[in-house]
Amino acid sequence: MDDGLADLLHRVVFLLGEAARRRGGDSGDLTYSQMRLLGTLEEIQPATQHQLALALSVSDPAISRALRPLEADGLVQIRVDPEHARRRLVSLTETGRKAFHTNGRPLYDALRDALLAADFPYERYLRDTARLAEILEP
Repeated sequence: MDDGLADLLHRVVFLLGEAARRRGGDSGDLTYSQMRLLGTLEEIQPATQHQLALALSVSDPAISRALRPLEADGLVQIRVDPEHARRRLVSLTETGRKAFHTNGRPLYDALRDALLAADFPYERYLRDTARLAEILEP
């Protein structure tokens, strides 16, 4: 990988984490970890708890703990897999999808603002990301 590209990607990830941490304590907002979990579910659902753990690089018990408050708030639905009684399938509810997108917008704006403040080539980043997504799409 080009060292310049690697540096740019590192800056994006760092600034995203900083933006998420700054707004993470706001009342009623989802945490960054919850946002990642809901976003992953939006892409791969229904998913087993183990699949989520692998996708997020965390342990199975960590996923189980993270899902409890999300299920209690009606953001995810957990049900028994009809093909395997010991396995649980997790799906994003419509409420969860709305919460993800509603909470994600301020985070997106905070990331954009942080990138622009750091003199990051934001417009180029958007174009390159869209192009990469086109290339990677099956």
